[in-house]
Amino acid sequence: METKELLKKIRRLEIKTKGLTKHIFSGEYHSAFKGRGMAFSEVRDYHFGDEVRTIDWNVTARFNEPYVKVFDEERELTVMLIIDVSGSEEFGTTEKTKKDIALEIAAILSFSAISNNDKVGAIFVSDQVEKYIPPEKGKKHALIILRELIELKPKSKGTNIAEGLKFFRNTQKKRSISFVISDFMDDHDFFEGLKVSRKKHDVVAIRLLDKAEEELPNMGIIQLYNAETGETTWVNSNSASAKELHKTQFEKFEKSLQKEFMRGGIDYVSVATDEDYIKPLIKLFQNR
Repeated sequence: METKELLKKIRRLEIKTKGLTKHIFSGEYHSAFKGRGMAFSEVRDYHFGDEVRTIDWNVTARFNEPYVKVFDEERELTVMLIIDVSGSEEFGTTEKTKKDIALEIAAILSFSAISNNDKVGAIFVSDQVEKYIPPEKGKKHALIILRELIELKPKSKGTNIAEGLKFFRNTQKKRSISFVISDFMDDHDFFEGLKVSRKKHDVVAIRLLDKAEEELPNMGIIQLYNAETGETTWVNSNSASAKELHKTQFEKFEKSLQKEFMRGGIDYVSVATDEDYIKPLIKLFQNR
C-alpha cells in the first residue's frame, strides 16, 4: 500500500473510531476496567470489620498487633492487544474480512485507552510472534499500532495463539488488560495459555467469525480454500446434507469455545463480519 493511500485509510479509521470512542466507549471502558487494578499504598492498624485477607502477617508478627495492607486504585493501566494475523483472518464473505473488523476493534480499544491516559501496546501473532509494539501513551502511538497492523505482511499463515500469550506474559511483568482478538481457529491448545495469563492479568477474548462459517451459501459446487494450510476442498453448497454437516461442525466448535472460556473465567464476545460490532462490545463492557 502506497504511503498516501495508507495515510488516508488511517485517517478514515481514526475519524470513524474516535467518534465512537468519544461518544460511546470511553465511559463504558472506564467503568469496565478502571479500579480493577490495585496498588499497595501502606499498612495501618486493624479495625473491626476489616477483611482477614488484607492482614499483613509479617508486620503483625513484628509488632505483635494486627495490621492490614491498604491499597489505592491504580490510576494508570496498560492495555495489550494480542491480535491474530494468521491466514484465516483474511476470510470474509461480506464487505469486510475478519482482519478489517479486527483493525476497527483495535482502533476503538486503542483510542479508549489513550483517552483515559492509559498505555496501549500490541502483539501480532500467527504461529509465531510477528511483531511486538511495547505499550506507550498518546494518540501518535495508537496510530503507529494501526499503521503497523495495516502494513503487516506476516511471515507465516499458521496459527498458534499460545505463542503470543507466552510472549505477552514474558514481556508484561505489571498487571495489564489483554484483549485477544482472533477467530480462535487454532489446532494448538491456547486455553491453557489464557488460564495462565489470567492468573496475573485481566484477559478478554474477542471472537471473530463470518456467517459463511455457520451456514454454506447456495452457490452450487464451490471450492473451499484453507488459507493457513493451502488445502482446497470441493463442496456442493446446495446439498442439504453438506449444509447440515457444515452447520453441525460449526455449532460443535462454537459450544466448545464457549464452554472453555466460561470454565477458564475468561470474558468473551463474538463479533461477525456482517454485523455491527458496537452492541456486542458495549454489552461486553457492561457485563463486567
